[in-house]
Amino acid sequence: MKSLKVLITLSILGCALILAAQKKEETKMNEMWGEQVVNLTAQNAGQGQLFRDGNYAMFIHWGLYSNLGNQWKGRTYFGIGEWIMNKNMANIPVQEYKATAKDFNPVNFDAKAIAQLAKDAGMKYIIITSKHHDGFAMYGSKVNKFNIVDATPFGRDPMKELAQACKEVGIGFGFYYSHNQDWTEPGGNGGPATNPAGEKMTFEDYFKNKCLPQVQEITTGYGPIELVWFDTPGNMPKAYAQQLVDLVHKNQPHAYVSGRVGHNLGDYATLGDMEVPLENVDGLWESVDVTNDSWGYAAYDQNWKSPKEILTRMISTVARGGTYMLNVGPKPDGTIPAQAAQSLRSAGEWIRKYPQVVYGTESSPWKHTLPWGDVTVKGNKLFLAVYKWPENGHLYLPGLKTEILAANLLNGKSTKAVSFKKNGNWIDLTLPGLSPEKFIAVIEVTLKGKPEIDPTHAIDPAMETTIPAYFAKVEGCVKNPRQWMEKFGEWKHVVQINKWSENAKATWEVDVMKAGTYLIDLTYSGNGRMVWSVETEEGSRIKNQQNSSSIYMDFPIGWINFTKPGKHTLSVSLLEGDLEKANLTGIKVSPVEF
Repeated sequence: MKSLKVLITLSILGCALILAAQKKEETKMNEMWGEQVVNLTAQNAGQGQLFRDGNYAMFIHWGLYSNLGNQWKGRTYFGIGEWIMNKNMANIPVQEYKATAKDFNPVNFDAKAIAQLAKDAGMKYIIITSKHHDGFAMYGSKVNKFNIVDATPFGRDPMKELAQACKEVGIGFGFYYSHNQDWTEPGGNGGPATNPAGEKMTFEDYFKNKCLPQVQEITTGYGPIELVWFDTPGNMPKAYAQQLVDLVHKNQPHAYVSGRVGHNLGDYATLGDMEVPLENVDGLWESVDVTNDSWGYAAYDQNWKSPKEILTRMISTVARGGTYMLNVGPKPDGTIPAQAAQSLRSAGEWIRKYPQVVYGTESSPWKHTLPWGDVTVKGNKLFLAVYKWPENGHLYLPGLKTEILAANLLNGKSTKAVSFKKNGNWIDLTLPGLSPEKFIAVIEVTLKGKPEIDPTHAIDPAMETTIPAYFAKVEGCVKNPRQWMEKFGEWKHVVQINKWSENAKATWEVDVMKAGTYLIDLTYSGNGRMVWSVETEEGSRIKNQQNSSSIYMDFPIGWINFTKPGKHTLSVSLLEGDLEKANLTGIKVSPVEF
């Protein structure tokens, strides 16, 4: 079970490649997320059960923006579809946007099909947009006519249908609600300053006349719900956020409120969009991700995640201690894009074979990924999720202090014993030449007691080991978390080491199983040619000049030698070049075979 204290540091900063206007918008969006340090206390033991034990859920972004599909007046806008009104996208005037409701008629919407897809995918609940920043309600709101029942030819309440369908297939249901931003409602953040009569409207007017009554509607009209996912609190005063939290807990005592309600009032925290953390995070938290690049439907966006990519990102989120909520954006007709559905179902088939890896598990005692994959835990059992099958037939498990009773390669319900031997602080498991799974193989390791681990980053003797800059100790330079948008709203996250001085160095502690020669690559961005030095505490040192790139790339530095197995340090220094522009994101260590 996850502990109930969270310390999350969200990344800050934009990318130099993004237009100045987008940078400004990025800063605003980061402020709206509103969670730097979150202290959480669950209301009662039964609250958020599917969130705490299910670990995997479906997010759905669906609204008027879905009908536009990132196209406006003959032009395609690249970025997240639900922000198409924004000035950095199509900059659609309020009345023109609202007028598109007359063309929104998702005639092929099938609530049972969507609920069944989530069930088939192995997801434990669905969270769907009841109202996004555009102010359009995707349910039959009685307090505001700008909704799918009253303003469109569709004329039905799809939320009632979906709530019922989720109940029938046996998964949970809940709502997203944009509580601060409302771009079409007078007084809402980002909305018109006056009403149609020309009267000045305040945030208080919006909150009392629309926001609070609509949250009352979604928490009373759709049966039991799992949670309410508020978003982008911005500078919304705490008193308003507290009213919403109290209302949800009053009407739905077993539901959670997301941390993005603001002011540390949520029952759990949400990391930055599209972020899977590098190290275990304590407490109740989730990572929210997308099946392609956009949350809302974007007609151009065919950059779909494969089943294996979905599984690896989901398992590594669970292994870091979190819940993974993966988004789909229904098409204008109300159906889920076939590519997303295909990947989700294929990943779901794997989960049905190996549910013990995902549900009700604990985080990895290594606290980070391993060269070949990741680990989840249940009691005295380790579940090794092997993303990269070892070519030499040996999987090396570092730092395990607890005695192993048995190791088995799983294949659904069947098992095959795996032989193993101890080699210093390492366990060497002998595997068949080929993986039994096309995506991710699973090895179940039964221990004599709970796992005791030395989490030092270990250099695998048979495959490349990548160690991010996040784990380095720095002297004379700075370690910074950064995030940027590849396209508008498509977030990337990295930790980099920069602001190098002449005597600066970044140092990683590593555990080496096999003495010998290893190739060192550095991953960095920068300006012009640079001279790097890499050395060990034994005195082995390499120095090389390489070029740089405006984007992060791998550059080979050379061979380094470890004369004995055990603990070592690897230190990186920048000797010559543009010290201010150099951004190191990690080191890669690969064995050299002779």
